[in-house]
Amino acid sequence: MPVISVPHAYDEEDLYVDLRAPLGRPLYLKCEGFNFAGSIKLKAAREMVESAEQAGALGPGSVLVESSSGNLGVALAMIAASKGYGFLCVTDTRCNLATRLMMEALGSRVHVVAEPSPDGGLLGARLAFVRAVCAADPRHVWLSQYTNPANWRAHYRTTAPAIARAFPELDVLFVGAGTTGTLMGCARFFRQWHRPVRVVAVDSAGSVSFGGLPGPRMIPGLGMSVPPPLLDAAWVDDVVRVEEAETVRTCRGLARRGFLFGGSTGTVVSGAATWLAGHGVSDEVTPVAISPDLGERYLDTVYQANWVEALYGPDALAPTLPAAAPVRAPYHRAP
Repeated sequence: MPVISVPHAYDEEDLYVDLRAPLGRPLYLKCEGFNFAGSIKLKAAREMVESAEQAGALGPGSVLVESSSGNLGVALAMIAASKGYGFLCVTDTRCNLATRLMMEALGSRVHVVAEPSPDGGLLGARLAFVRAVCAADPRHVWLSQYTNPANWRAHYRTTAPAIARAFPELDVLFVGAGTTGTLMGCARFFRQWHRPVRVVAVDSAGSVSFGGLPGPRMIPGLGMSVPPPLLDAAWVDDVVRVEEAETVRTCRGLARRGFLFGGSTGTVVSGAATWLAGHGVSDEVTPVAISPDLGERYLDTVYQANWVEALYGPDALAPTLPAAAPVRAPYHRAP
């Protein structure tokens, strides 16, 4: 029976969902949403805060500040409340209302950027605000999830070894690409493992992480409007891009099976199923995908019919899973 005294001490590492029945092909989904922060971002948040403490950058009166579309903000808000730090989350209008309310309930401040910068979009505007805040007040400490190596180290030390223990015959790993901290930590670990594992990045259409032109993205979590500094594409074997309408259909299809997952999970599952179908993968292959979070924070977006129809049209409301959909653009090899 776990007994904890701080909220970040608990994180369920060993829960997987077998998606063979709904998808019609093998795929194991590693569920990372069962902790008090509600997402995989707890790992990176804890590692970055503890690294900053060890470096002497944090002390009494410190105020953490970070740019986040949601999940990392909640994780940092929780840790800051537990440790007695202040926290300012700089986000934008795509951040779910429930996520903003959670951070405020934990005692944090939330600043919402509404106007994109000319050259960096909403993310560029967020980062500019963070830099201005830190320059104006030395109490503010920017953890910089986009450049901080503690981000990927957290997954090199925890996420990847947990998957290796659970699936010693792992063949393919699907990882969503946002800051690419999870992707880089897992890819580095499995490149050094005792057997070959193909690491496939799943990105949102409209993201520029792996090249291409930027496009509108309304579901927070995955994708970047600027090249992610942590990314080294040499560690990645393949990339698959997923349209947001497909993300929505996959989320709603999983919900009809009783699994309410977040938008990032819908993207990863859709991309994984499309890649597996395009490669004619047999039942002897062992594939695992990482689910970053659960779906409660998306009830007013991905699971809200008016929001979905206004952005993606009525076809996106159909709760279908990728196994039943035509295969389009199976994958894009990383540069």
